Amino acid sequence: MFRRFDVSGYAKVILKAITLAGCVCGSTLVTQPALAAGSDVVKVRLGGDAAQTRIVIELEKSVAAKIVTRDSETDRQVIALPDIDLNKAMAGQGQGLVGDWKLENVAGSVRLKLNFKSGAKIYRRFLLPPADGISVYRYVIDIVPQGTEKSADAASQLLASVPVVTAAVQAPVQPVAPRNRKKIIVIDAGHGGKDPGAHGGKTWEKDVNLAAAKALRTALEKTGRYNVIMTRDTDSFVDLPARVRIARSANADLFISLHSDSGGDGNTRGASIYTLSDSGTERAAKKALIKGDWSQGEPPADAIVSRILIDLTQRATKNRSATFAQLVMDNIGDSTPLLKTNQRQAGFVVLLAPDVPAVLLEMGFVNNPQDEAMLNDSGHRAVMMGQVARAIDKYFDNSVQYASFAGLN
Repeated sequence: MFRRFDVSGYAKVILKAITLAGCVCGSTLVTQPALAAGSDVVKVRLGGDAAQTRIVIELEKSVAAKIVTRDSETDRQVIALPDIDLNKAMAGQGQGLVGDWKLENVAGSVRLKLNFKSGAKIYRRFLLPPADGISVYRYVIDIVPQGTEKSADAASQLLASVPVVTAAVQAPVQPVAPRNRKKIIVIDAGHGGKDPGAHGGKTWEKDVNLAAAKALRTALEKTGRYNVIMTRDTDSFVDLPARVRIARSANADLFISLHSDSGGDGNTRGASIYTLSDSGTERAAKKALIKGDWSQGEPPADAIVSRILIDLTQRATKNRSATFAQLVMDNIGDSTPLLKTNQRQAGFVVLLAPDVPAVLLEMGFVNNPQDEAMLNDSGHRAVMMGQVARAIDKYFDNSVQYASFAGLN
């Protein structure tokens, strides 16, 4: 169990980072001009010196980036930015610790390649959402010399010493309105393959879950609003951490896991929905701070600051998950019996992603004859999943926005 910190002091570190990310450090500013329409990359800015170099990539949308090179490489690093459109490669001379850089399309994603002048490492990465009159997302990368160690206090002092730089504007730049993009929905059909799940009078849970998942995919694709990804669309086994990886690697906007309940003497019936519990939240935070885990691709440069960022992200994600769970229950109640206590919390693995709103929907009791008949009725499945699709529509119509911190990937 992590002890709780008084975040008031450490929050200053984050607030200073947010304030200063609108500019870049150092006495010289290098800016790559904005690209033409059709690209999610607005511009790239560099600043700083041999003590610290900052790179700011301005984007039209959120990104969950990750380092794809080894931590031990001190002459170069490569960062992948999935689900980002780049209409043409960008490159430029570096500054401070960076010799040169290039942004290009590689292996299905945009990659930032950084060549260092001397031994250096990426100390911190984070993503800032649009705010205070700034219409773009800012993905910030801080680079320090290899061997540099900084505590939270040292980071605060460093950020406080970074001068604010105002660049002369040669021509007015119009704010770039975020382009509409389809939301990414990951549908998880629970169980599968060698893991059949619960068994009813004549039904295996894995089969009911898959049929419902396909019905939901059909309902969502009919709207034209979503890109739908299935964790499985056949009777195959997918382990639980892999289901979370699928959602996070896709930069999903929403994750819904479909299950069929079982228990008691067979008289209990009704649907219920789960969001992440407090114990599950703590478990997810621990996993996010472990090197090599599915939540964290590299060890955090500063454990305290990283934990604060994780906590902030988890709080926002849990709120959005709870909002969506309520919408689902409000909609499916017209066609499906609900348990008396139908909104619940648990530490299920599939709910652990710290930056993807997620719910686990128990559609009914497969060992209850009435629920089992409904779950096996294609007409009922179509109605129920259509109502779930409408809940998803309402969720996004409420303009729910989020930004995942790149430091968690």
